[in-house]
Amino acid sequence: MNKTYTPKKEEIKRKWYIVDAKDKILGRLAAKVAVILRGKHKAIFTPHLDTGDGVIVINAAKIKVTGRKLKQKVYRRYSGYQGGLREVPLERMLKNKPEMVIMLAVKRMLPISPLGRDIIKKLKVYPDDKHPHKSQNPVILEV
Repeated sequence: MNKTYTPKKEEIKRKWYIVDAKDKILGRLAAKVAVILRGKHKAIFTPHLDTGDGVIVINAAKIKVTGRKLKQKVYRRYSGYQGGLREVPLERMLKNKPEMVIMLAVKRMLPISPLGRDIIKKLKVYPDDKHPHKSQNPVILEV
């Protein structure tokens, strides 16, 4: 009988990638980043383990969206209290917190579990082209 291969913690080699989000479409970028973070691009991918790599996204403020999403897309959060629903349109979110737009898009493509919460910690997003991750020797990733 054949046995299913499961990678051990020591066998998982992690790399860091850097992605320039300037003039990239939000959803396409987020889908590619989610695949890298999850580890689906590797031959040792295992659904219940974190086999993915780290991703640094720069120029988050210069992301593009198609159609009328700037006006129509709304981010909602609810405090749990009466009247506690807060709605922020994408246009205002890009102006105030551009890194949150990419962070939320990627986070919503990952599993909703402790595994997903561990995976999202390997995503670093910056609104401009400066980042403090030179020591990770990131490889440029074309999206």
